[in-house]
Amino acid sequence: EMRASSNSPGLEGFVPLIDLADLEDGDMEPAELEGRPILLARVADSVFAFDETCTHQRCSLFDGDLEDDLVACPCHGAEFDLATGDVLLGPATEPLPVHHVRIDDGRVLVRLAARAPAELT
Repeated sequence: EMRASSNSPGLEGFVPLIDLADLEDGDMEPAELEGRPILLARVADSVFAFDETCTHQRCSLFDGDLEDDLVACPCHGAEFDLATGDVLLGPATEPLPVHHVRIDDGRVLVRLAARAPAELT
């Protein structure tokens, strides 16, 4: 399928949120995309984007622990896989919505995942 694109191919719908240099290894940075609070996390050479709140009782994951490829909620210790959002450890049962990340020209770009609700009303 051929598609003409005026900017980088494959970046349609991606929004630049932060400079990669501003996101250090082991850090999380809050951001907002289409009105949705998300977190950007860097682990070594990988950057992840996911919803800011735990699916258990809506605690902010910003104060949680980033360990290897998971984030742990500060309230009750629920753990989520950063890449898939899968629950690795309860009490949470619902997966964490994770979003698509691209690195382009030193910028971190994010597109909301299709399975995430477009807006929280």
